[in-house]
Amino acid sequence: MTIEEIKNSIRNIPDFPIKGIQFKDITTALKDGKILHEIAEEMYIKYKDKGITKIVGIESRGFIMGAILAEKLGVGFVPIRKKGKLPAETNAVSYEKEYGIDEIEMHKDALEKDDIVLVHDDLLATGGTMIAAEKLIKQFGVKKIYFNFLIELDELKGRELFENPENVDSMIHF
Repeated sequence: MTIEEIKNSIRNIPDFPIKGIQFKDITTALKDGKILHEIAEEMYIKYKDKGITKIVGIESRGFIMGAILAEKLGVGFVPIRKKGKLPAETNAVSYEKEYGIDEIEMHKDALEKDDIVLVHDDLLATGGTMIAAEKLIKQFGVKKIYFNFLIELDELKGRELFENPENVDSMIHF
């Protein structure tokens, strides 16, 4: 299976969640077992030798492939969630999104200084959520942070906001 076949399995939803946004719906890719397997395998091959100790998934679509990859790598999975969704004591970061202000949180005991972290989300657009996630993860003093996306919207140039863009990888580019 090719990356182009995976790309073609992703559905466009115009004007969602607001007018002017072309939402990339990954559910059409995930519902196909062969495509889901291929995505997981490609991600595994990319990161199996990087020393990853934790996968951090961004709410909510980042939980899907993030948890699958954590299992394949034999490492822990840590969620980053929207404000008020985690039950224990948290660290938080506020940030501006394409269509409003948001806040994300992680449990204070989620990561350790020895961790090498891979952050996964389904899509990199303007980068606001990921830059907030990077700030949040850096509060833990981890050794290294990698970022992985199923999809990147190249024209929005979100990659340029990262401190180390060489640690950012996307499987599919639109």
